[in-house]
Amino acid sequence: MDFRLLGSVAAVAADGRELPVGSVKRRSLLAMLLLNPGAPVTVDRLTEAVWDEEPPRHARTVIQNHVSGLRALLAAHGAPAVGVELVTDGGAYLLRVPELAVDTGRFEHLLQSARSLRAAGDSVAALQEALALWRGPALAGTTASLPLQCAAQGLEELRLVAVEELARAHGRLGDHGAAAGVLRTEVAMNPLRESLVAALMLALGRAGRRSEALGWFHRTRRALADQLGIDPGVELVDAYDALLRATAPTDRPAPGPYTGAPPAPDLPVDGPPPPAPAPAPAPAPGPTPPRSAAWTFPRRPRGFSGRQDELAALDRATGTPGAIAVVTGGAGVGKTTLAVYWAHHRQTDFPDGRLFVDLCGHSPLPERSTAAVLRELLLALGLPAEQMPGSAEAMAARYRELTTDRRMLIVLDNARRSEQVRPLLPDGEGCVTVVTSRDRLGGLVASDAARPVSLSELSPPQSVTLLAATLGTDLVSAEPEAAARLVGLCDGLPLALRLAAARIATCPARSLAALADELADEQRRLGLLEVEDTSLAAALALTVQHLSEPARRMFHRLGAHTGATLDSRTAAALADCRLDQAAGALDQLATAHLLVEIGQDAYTLHDLVRLYARSMPGDDDADADVLPRLLDHLLNTLLAASAAAEPGSEPCCALPPGTRRPAEVRPFPDRASALAWYAVERDTLRGAVAAAVAAGLHDRAWRLVLLQWPLIVWQARDGWVPLLEHGLAAAEADLDPGAQSRARALLGWVLLEEGRHEEALAHLEQAPGLAALAGDGTAQAVALVNLAVALARYGRSARVRDLLTTALALATQADRAELAALARQHLADDCLAAGDPEEAAHHAACGLALAQPPFPVARQVVLETLYGRALAAIGRPEEAALHLGAAVRTARAHQYGEGESAARAALHALSASAASAAAMASAAAESHVGPSGASQAPPGRC
Repeated sequence: MDFRLLGSVAAVAADGRELPVGSVKRRSLLAMLLLNPGAPVTVDRLTEAVWDEEPPRHARTVIQNHVSGLRALLAAHGAPAVGVELVTDGGAYLLRVPELAVDTGRFEHLLQSARSLRAAGDSVAALQEALALWRGPALAGTTASLPLQCAAQGLEELRLVAVEELARAHGRLGDHGAAAGVLRTEVAMNPLRESLVAALMLALGRAGRRSEALGWFHRTRRALADQLGIDPGVELVDAYDALLRATAPTDRPAPGPYTGAPPAPDLPVDGPPPPAPAPAPAPAPGPTPPRSAAWTFPRRPRGFSGRQDELAALDRATGTPGAIAVVTGGAGVGKTTLAVYWAHHRQTDFPDGRLFVDLCGHSPLPERSTAAVLRELLLALGLPAEQMPGSAEAMAARYRELTTDRRMLIVLDNARRSEQVRPLLPDGEGCVTVVTSRDRLGGLVASDAARPVSLSELSPPQSVTLLAATLGTDLVSAEPEAAARLVGLCDGLPLALRLAAARIATCPARSLAALADELADEQRRLGLLEVEDTSLAAALALTVQHLSEPARRMFHRLGAHTGATLDSRTAAALADCRLDQAAGALDQLATAHLLVEIGQDAYTLHDLVRLYARSMPGDDDADADVLPRLLDHLLNTLLAASAAAEPGSEPCCALPPGTRRPAEVRPFPDRASALAWYAVERDTLRGAVAAAVAAGLHDRAWRLVLLQWPLIVWQARDGWVPLLEHGLAAAEADLDPGAQSRARALLGWVLLEEGRHEEALAHLEQAPGLAALAGDGTAQAVALVNLAVALARYGRSARVRDLLTTALALATQADRAELAALARQHLADDCLAAGDPEEAAHHAACGLALAQPPFPVARQVVLETLYGRALAAIGRPEEAALHLGAAVRTARAHQYGEGESAARAALHALSASAASAAAMASAAAESHVGPSGASQAPPGRC
């Protein structure tokens, strides 16, 4: 277990996970204890550190609570086993930790070690390791109290001392450019620290950049005068005088560490004097490599096709001086192939050569160090090995120098982090850099104006073209349908397509159709996309291994998702985490191109990626709970959607016992948003039903079907029968007659709309009895209404009035206003058909009184139209015209096209009566508009 004070205060477990220490005050208390490891710290001293103002009267109790919380946290993560213990010592507390377990202790140890080392190179390494421990300002995230501020200032002073010593160690090596690089950043942050500025001036002077060094003196002198009203001190003036006396040429790079020449003689050298030079003359600087040198580059990709838009985007991204382009995309999408193909296509634009380096960011091999890559680049540029600088910083400086005046292409393949790329960027405006990465590298875009070129999956025609380029046009043309299935199963990933093609090419007896049939089996698909040492699963694994633990856990849980799209709410349900944690993990997965962001908080997951996520090992107990959490999330969302889609309606079913409510349910502001969600998530819901049935969760399965009824009845002719049959089977398996009744009533209505009236009646006749058996009056009323409508539609009207009257009584008894309005709507329709307009007018008027907002507008339009027709039939044309005109206007306002057409037809029929000509003229003028709104289905039967 480690503790960190050099940056944000943190405790880190043995597996690298940062422990949830808690509030600012608790972090402050931990910091105070860690600043005094193994020593007692009194409650008064802790109180002074935790509060930056007058502490509360109960401060001692708060301190005790924070100590108890820290003690429990440490114990829960195995602290005693590694020698970490928080104990009470009288009126004080002390934290026992192993030696060097706190980063401040390691920092001071490395600093002392560096001072004792005789070799300058060893000192440089120790000091660099010490400074690498700093992750930001010391004691960040703690209270701005006096004790902690003083401690932070003391640590910062020690850091600056280490920086100055590092610069001196570089100077002893003769690497004055590196010394200047170390000091320049610190001078920018501490412009009035004269010792830093003096050291920077001398380092620049020794590197042959005397004018730049003198500029720093004048800049600092002005700052001291303007801000403090003082003159430069002795140290700064001495450095200035030394620069003025120096005989080294100004503004020209000195040989420095590259030739072994000593620094300019008139500038003082830190540390012991260098040994006397050998009598032999120093070696002359190596010549600049010839511009026409032939540098290694991958061969032109075979079988490359398509990607014209991406190639054009890469042309645009590299069209400015010194351009940097970042080609990003997921595993197997073809980033390297695109970059190499483009490089060969544009090779005449780079007369001074092309360099290609694999950074192994996502690779079975270890990530390459900056020094190793720079050495490879410098050797490729023709720098002799004996002139190779000794540090990564010096190599980077030499690399930038050698690329300054060249026209070159640098391809940095397989990068993982922006900081991995920055030291490898050339300096010349004639150079172009192309970086490929599975991550977005947003830092490189922000800091170095890199331009992203996003690479997505191939389109189906492009995928077929790639297959043809690999297998031959004749083979693919012979099986066009199989080729289309095959590219769909490969998700448009070039790697998957090439692996599939390799399977066919190495087994001539296998056809495209046969391989497509094999790949259709989700259990075998990833295994089939593996040929010798290349596989899609291995490529994805290299991306996943670099994810943070929360993102990796989220990715695995996404394998249980039953659809291709998701949002943070769904992800939170799958991973059983907070919404903000889910959003953060999804963002990481999108950055790594394991998800595709398709909108605000909207992502899509390709099938092959989902199958890999599902195949990852996990916690069996936790994984077993993922599907029930997803189903419960979908059920809660469906309830919210149905309430918005059919306002005023009661839910068609309650949630099953034990259903967990998710952290947040998606809100639906109106009917349109709910219906849009239903449509988008239709495949997800269908998959959820199948998964629930397979898992034996029948009580969830039938509810997932029935709660989709608002979309089903609105788009009844859209292939719902298989889903409803699954729902009915689940209800029967759950032994729930009420659910069976609702499923048969809804299935019968859909079959009726499809014109399959005998099948429809078979289900509809059974539904009322099942509902009665369950004692569910509401379900019985729904079943009776749907049966009556079916009988009326096919001329079997003898039972219709009785069925609807019974349904009305049941709805009234259950206090279901929307259902009573529906029954009266159909009673009015039946009465009109039977020549009883007065009874029809009565039912329509009563239905209208019930069908007021928030009930669906469609119901109101239909009832208004029926009432108008009934009034016209009993000789009240003026009232009829008013109601029909209102129906037209309401339908038009809500884009209910079929309702508007029916109301207009009734209004037109009324206008044929000469007795109502005046009234009709007024109503028609009032309701006249242009083309009607978009046609929609008639109001549904719940």
